[in-house]
Amino acid sequence: MYMAEFKLRFGDRKWYVRRIVEASSMEEAEEKARRYAALMNRGEVKWELSYVIESERPLLIGDDELKKLASGA
Repeated sequence: MYMAEFKLRFGDRKWYVRRIVEASSMEEAEEKARRYAALMNRGEVKWELSYVIESERPLLIGDDELKKLASGA
C-alpha cells in the first residue's frame, strides 16, 4: 500500500491532502499519483504531487495508535 501527499493551491492559499494509492510498486504508485494530480488540475485548485511513500497503515487512528501515544512510545 502506498500513500501520496499533494499540495493544493488556490490563489495565495495552500494546503495538503493525502490519498491512498493502489499499486504493486513504488514506480507504479508515483505514476498513478502524477496522473491523478494532472486529472485533478481541471478547476481553479492547482494540485502538485509532493511525495509517495510505502505505508502499512496510512491515516488510520486505531486502538494501537492511541495506546502508543498514551504510553509515550
